[in-house]
Amino acid sequence: MSDHQKIHPVSDPESLLPAHPTAPLVPRASSRSEHGDPTKESVTQPPPLDTAPSEKRGRRRSCCCRCVCYTLLVLFLLIVIVGAVVGILYLVFRPKLPDYNIDRLQLTQFTLNQDSSLSTAFNVTITAKNPNEKIGIYYEDGSKISVLYMQTRLSNGSLPKFYQGHENTTNIFIEMTGYTQNATTLMATMQEQQQLTGSIPLRLRVTQPVRIKLGKLKLMEVKFLVRCGVSVDSLAANNVIRVRSSNCKFRFRL
Repeated sequence: MSDHQKIHPVSDPESLLPAHPTAPLVPRASSRSEHGDPTKESVTQPPPLDTAPSEKRGRRRSCCCRCVCYTLLVLFLLIVIVGAVVGILYLVFRPKLPDYNIDRLQLTQFTLNQDSSLSTAFNVTITAKNPNEKIGIYYEDGSKISVLYMQTRLSNGSLPKFYQGHENTTNIFIEMTGYTQNATTLMATMQEQQQLTGSIPLRLRVTQPVRIKLGKLKLMEVKFLVRCGVSVDSLAANNVIRVRSSNCKFRFRL
């Protein structure tokens, strides 16, 4: 009788070991191995972004915007304040421009010398009107007045220093003298124009420093610029010249 042996498979002791270690391969006294924890997958964390430069640019931009806004606000307030002050002054004082007129023009010297130069002397009477009820005008030193024919200056002078009160009319007498070289052609042009038109056009230019008085307040100095066109019948020495027409324009200059 043959013996029958039954062979049963025996499990391999090594196959009973888990496929993956269940505990970190570290010594008992150590918390982490040199190669990390094999039970956990290593996750690479992205480096933190440096937002400091953008934040600084944002702060700088907002600071500049605030400065611009504050500056514009201050300028706007100044414009409003100045406009309000000017409006109040206008309503209180009702300013009006002065009025000027050439009343009398006398030629005391008009001589063509042997060297072809021209010597002239004028006496001019100007009427200045201040139509303002609450504004006075101080006429200061440093004024200039000139008589011109075309582009040639014939005589020069200056206005006296005085104060013109409210609603005042003042007659100003001015003496002027001049000297022009190479005036032969100029004299011939004047005579020809007088024969053709019966008049000679002259121009008066006045630059007058003034200070305006508002009530008891005396303002800063400004300049009156007066330009007058005068048409006279002739230029005869030692004779009162008849002024046919005069037209004056006036403006301020700081």
